[in-house]
Amino acid sequence: MEIWVESPPGSSEKLEAIVRAAVIRTLDVLGGLENAEVSVVLTNDEAVHALNREYRGVDRPTDVLSFSQREGEDANPDDPVLGDIVISLDRVAAQAADYGHSFERELGFLTVHGVLHLLGWDHELPDEEQRMMAKTEEILGGIGLSREAR
Repeated sequence: MEIWVESPPGSSEKLEAIVRAAVIRTLDVLGGLENAEVSVVLTNDEAVHALNREYRGVDRPTDVLSFSQREGEDANPDDPVLGDIVISLDRVAAQAADYGHSFERELGFLTVHGVLHLLGWDHELPDEEQRMMAKTEEILGGIGLSREAR
């Protein structure tokens, strides 16, 4: 398993550790992904806004973007490279405050969410959202970032 994490200069090593733990736990829980490769970029609203506008046509920042290598015409479902995740640390801080939980939990949540999207999970329909949320909570609980953990 290969995990690359890029974070802003001066960022805490703890951020990278949370991201790595969340990616590893997600891939372990889902199974069969021992050789997977994932890239995670931790950045700000400005950078995510630009990517969101360019790739999704949505002119605003968002919390997490996933760019799966398993989608599209040339996709190979057996390719170990799952893709790239981009997370706005500005959104992590704002949403943690909004939801009343820790920055670490929100970072873990968005990381798991991003990995699930890389693997084709979605939340367009209510049953998909419920399934994705339940799996996310299961994974976060396994790394000590459950809703109760602060």
